[in-house]
Amino acid sequence: MASASGHAHDGPSSIVSRPLRRQTTLLSAALVAGISLGVPAAGLAAGGVTVTSYGHSALLIQGGGATVLVNPFKAVGCAAGLSEPRVRADVILASSRLLDEGAPVASGRMLVSPGSYRVAGLKLEGAAIPHDRIGGRRFGQATLWRWKQGGLEIAHLGGTAAALRPEDRVLIGKPDVLIIGVGGGAKVYDGAEAAAVVRALEPRRVIPVQYVSGRSPASCDQGSIEPFLEAMSGTPVQRVGRTVSFSAPLSDGPQIKVMR
Repeated sequence: MASASGHAHDGPSSIVSRPLRRQTTLLSAALVAGISLGVPAAGLAAGGVTVTSYGHSALLIQGGGATVLVNPFKAVGCAAGLSEPRVRADVILASSRLLDEGAPVASGRMLVSPGSYRVAGLKLEGAAIPHDRIGGRRFGQATLWRWKQGGLEIAHLGGTAAALRPEDRVLIGKPDVLIIGVGGGAKVYDGAEAAAVVRALEPRRVIPVQYVSGRSPASCDQGSIEPFLEAMSGTPVQRVGRTVSFSAPLSDGPQIKVMR
């Protein structure tokens, strides 16, 4: 999943009229916050989130007064050639400690193990799930994550190829935003598997991750996003570039947001 510049907005603007001096002060503060993180300042209000992609399955999610980084990576394996997400976040949620989805390259409190946590005003729930299709016997256990940020329920399944169990579906619920791996290989859903999970969970927005754009790096067993999009035929797809904003509440879905 390569990086490119770009920004899209999902939902109406949350900016309301204020005296000019007040607007200028707030805008300046927001810009400072955005520049310090190296990402756009849009979507920082409580009602919604802004998501920035660093490629592979690394996403920076800002909103509700908090910043969450998902799956920071070293530029190895299927992430070879990408710029590592060396950014600052309040909390870092990793699927595992594998270097392509849980590398210590960013600053912030990193959570990898299942459990219930409270960080930066967020309640985060992590549950163990097999990394592979054979009960974790090859790659061990991964962690799936669920939390609420900016008024939106977010679920992160960026590092598993295992079928969801009833208890997983109870934990995840019906998310507003679902982050899911789609590129196939030994520890990532293939297109058909990811589509089945999307249909089971009925999210409003889907962000596919962990797929390859163009030629696969050496030793990478993941493929393109196209089999997933074909399996989701009939579902609206928007290619949004590097950044997308979601306002709360979201309209009915699902809609697929393809990031770069």
